[in-house]
Amino acid sequence: MKLQFAPDLDYQQAAIDAVCEVFHGKQTCASQFSVPALVSPSAVASSDLFATASELGTGNRLRLLDDEILANVQRIQARQALPVSKALPSRDFTVEMETGTGKTYVYLRSIYELNRRYGFAKFVIVVPSVAIREGVLKSLQITETHFRGLYANTPCDYFAYDSSRREQVRGFATATAIQIMVINIDAFRKAFTDPEKETKANLIHRSDDRMSGYKPIEFIQQTQPIVIIDEPQSVDTTAKSAEAIASLNPLCTYRYSATHRDTHHLLYRLDAIDAYEQKLVKQIEVAGVTAPDSHNNAYIRLLSVSNKNGISAKLEFDELKRGVVKRVQRKVKQGSDLFELSGGRAVYDGYIVNDIWCEPGNEYLDFTSQPERLSLGGHIGGVDDDAIKRLQMRKTLEEHLNKQLVLREQGIKVLSLFFIDKVANYRSYDDEGRAVPGKYAQWFEDIYRELIAAPKYGSLFPDGNPVDPAAVHNGYFAADKKGRWKDVKDTEASRNSSDAGDAYNLIMKDKERLLSLDEPLAFIFSHSALREGWDNPNVFQICTLNETGSTIKKRQEIGRGLRIAVNQDGERVHGFAVNRLTVMANESYHDFAAALQREIEQDEGIRFGMVSAELFSEIPLDDGEASEPFGAAAAEALVDHLQRAGYINGSGKVQDRLRAALKSNTVILSEAAAPIRDAVLARLRKVAGKLNVHNRDDARTVRLNKAVFLSDEFSALWGRIKYKTTFRVNFNSDELVAKCAESIRENLRVRKQRFQYQRAALDIDRTGVHTADEKDTAHIYDAPQEPLPDIVSYLQDETQLTRRSIVRILNDSGRLEAFRQNPQAFVEQVTDIIRRTMRHFIVDGIKYQRIGEHAIWAQELFEAEELSGYLNHNMRAAEKSVYDHVVYDSEVESDFAAELEASEAVRLYAKLPDWFRIDTPLGTYNPDWAIVMDDAGSERLYLVVETKGSLFGDALRPAEKAKIDCGKAHFKAMDPAVELRQARSLADV
Repeated sequence: MKLQFAPDLDYQQAAIDAVCEVFHGKQTCASQFSVPALVSPSAVASSDLFATASELGTGNRLRLLDDEILANVQRIQARQALPVSKALPSRDFTVEMETGTGKTYVYLRSIYELNRRYGFAKFVIVVPSVAIREGVLKSLQITETHFRGLYANTPCDYFAYDSSRREQVRGFATATAIQIMVINIDAFRKAFTDPEKETKANLIHRSDDRMSGYKPIEFIQQTQPIVIIDEPQSVDTTAKSAEAIASLNPLCTYRYSATHRDTHHLLYRLDAIDAYEQKLVKQIEVAGVTAPDSHNNAYIRLLSVSNKNGISAKLEFDELKRGVVKRVQRKVKQGSDLFELSGGRAVYDGYIVNDIWCEPGNEYLDFTSQPERLSLGGHIGGVDDDAIKRLQMRKTLEEHLNKQLVLREQGIKVLSLFFIDKVANYRSYDDEGRAVPGKYAQWFEDIYRELIAAPKYGSLFPDGNPVDPAAVHNGYFAADKKGRWKDVKDTEASRNSSDAGDAYNLIMKDKERLLSLDEPLAFIFSHSALREGWDNPNVFQICTLNETGSTIKKRQEIGRGLRIAVNQDGERVHGFAVNRLTVMANESYHDFAAALQREIEQDEGIRFGMVSAELFSEIPLDDGEASEPFGAAAAEALVDHLQRAGYINGSGKVQDRLRAALKSNTVILSEAAAPIRDAVLARLRKVAGKLNVHNRDDARTVRLNKAVFLSDEFSALWGRIKYKTTFRVNFNSDELVAKCAESIRENLRVRKQRFQYQRAALDIDRTGVHTADEKDTAHIYDAPQEPLPDIVSYLQDETQLTRRSIVRILNDSGRLEAFRQNPQAFVEQVTDIIRRTMRHFIVDGIKYQRIGEHAIWAQELFEAEELSGYLNHNMRAAEKSVYDHVVYDSEVESDFAAELEASEAVRLYAKLPDWFRIDTPLGTYNPDWAIVMDDAGSERLYLVVETKGSLFGDALRPAEKAKIDCGKAHFKAMDPAVELRQARSLADV
């Protein structure tokens, strides 16, 4: 099976464009330099190190001024309402994308796009660990065919830097094709920490006789590579790291992560809330395993010890406060009395801390008059850990099998991932070195064997022969020289060790095999230390089997399962009905959700439920190139208005009045904020609600409402809309050429390359340093003549028009003189203008017709549909619907469903399933509702409705509006009695 990649996802294209537009206006060109040839053995023997001729290397070349790059960056940022950079002290840029949204795909495709647009060919990807390095190499491998198809078989070579094969950097420097070197930061950072120490990390900075006496780093430096840093919060962490990266002599640096520590010129942001709202990742649900009433005995757990600022320890125990016993964590020292700290609970009488030992590997704590000695992570009292973990495992298997019942018919393989703390708990070895199942493996097989014997899971084994439990689970761990699995400590060093490489090499090779329904392996056990770098789109359950509450950050934990699922054709299957990630936690749902929310607030600077001036100050006032931001003073005034209106309180906390106004679209803003109303409301919606994490106990399965489904009225409705259609597009090519030429003539804005001269006087007083008497002058200059690109072939590839049509468009536009002024800017703008014009012509000229009487969406498909949702979150009870609940995607849909139920004129309705799709030239289109209504009590109206938050076409994205227009043409051709209407509420219908 091969994973398929969608080339036209809007949010990914926006990120790629943002990265590439930094160099808008640059012409395609490359630099050349001399590279000493490899020294032959005979030359070395005669000490003639330069006996052979030099060869030519090629590198990245930039002919843009920093002022021009800054102007590009400011335009990119203003367009996306991001903080606008005031200066460009360095060419360091940031892209923020939530885990699971295709960050690696975006930066790999950006490499090809930067090469296509500007000729850049040398790229270095810096990663923090072996795991991520292996993940990047795997991504390069599985996307290679995809990118060759998108970029006309553009050659690309990639490799992982290996200190024992330093001659690879010569090929990197001399090749003319795209070159991608993946390197671990430790492969060259440690040279700056211990410059005199002989290590593998130093070899890249040392002269090498095999390379004519030059240092490998010097070959890289001459190419001026574009450096891409994957997970910079783990790479660029110290001054030595920054020095190491600077030693690569990068043309520029792009940093990609979901959680940046430092933000350098932010170009694109897709945060956690955006990803959830746009359904770009799985919906998260938490199933907690807790023991809330287990406070009858003395419970104590040793969480940590410390010898900083005096010897101390952190204990977890039960505290009595205001008549309620609650589990707490407290710092203790020698002499601390748990009887006093617990609120006087008698069960802790005699538990006085005697000794705290902090020796690494031998940490412990004991008490003065009690026999118990606690080792690190150990506990006394409380509920048996094994009982909790066994229950976690059982519930994980049940979730897995239940999802498999639903998703197998859709060709989707279900995987579950277990993080464990000790390899021996899954597999150990006897005295003769033979593998012996650990307790986790034994529990698993016993539970699995018991569960699959239930009749409800019989359909999973149509031949009547259940799979051997031993074949459905396996572990991925580091191994010793004898091949025996072993523990790896969760440290930075271990994540960059050869042990980690061995484990990840194994699991990476299995990535696609695991997705096949023919492969029985579906349950993966891995060490908690090996938690990053491997992501499989079909992980639907994550279970952490550790000694106490997970110490792994929640975002890291769920990150392994956020990616959208794929079917057996390797295609993504979208929608929360399929994509639900169940996290099996040994803490409460509320605690997990609260911890996850805190992490997002800390990582991304989001303050849930709070409104501040910073939320609005950077919003651009218009879409022009010289757009000014809303500004700090205006933003403060807007916050004051929101407070006076009762939308927020004095500290900025969102009130229910604002939530209600947002829901009804009746928010009243100040007059000054009117030009940016949509952007303000979007930000208010983002902070007004909490993270969309659901309680597993609220989950419900949707059932068929047979009273509606079997009714004559529903059969009549379905009989009118069930037919599939095909389309053809009719338009006059001469009119298209004329319109494209006219649009280019009127809208093309290509300027000559220019210097920007700025001058200002400085006034210094007690309030600070201010500028005055500012002057700004532009100076046009003639750039050195470079060979002009083949614009006709380029536009033909981008628009699929014939060469004859393209030549006519360019000639008739009368704007070809601008091509010589700035070729790259010209072709980019012309491509965009032609595409927008073509979209208009395609939709206006589309004609639909039925394929035939037998090409239909069968009514029986409703019976096979299995839906689920969460009460009061994304589903509501229904009586007039074809199902007993309506699963909705937005508040607009929820309100519309309520209106349908309440209206006496509505006879019945159906939320159209995902499989009901209409083909359009812009992709498939899935309308929202099919409705039967009484019209003045005399006749039936058969309607198909698209519910949107706005009725105005200019409020919709162009592609979205075009699909709706195609839908109208489809139903008009199929049955004149059926009409597609766009509505915000039932009154609009």
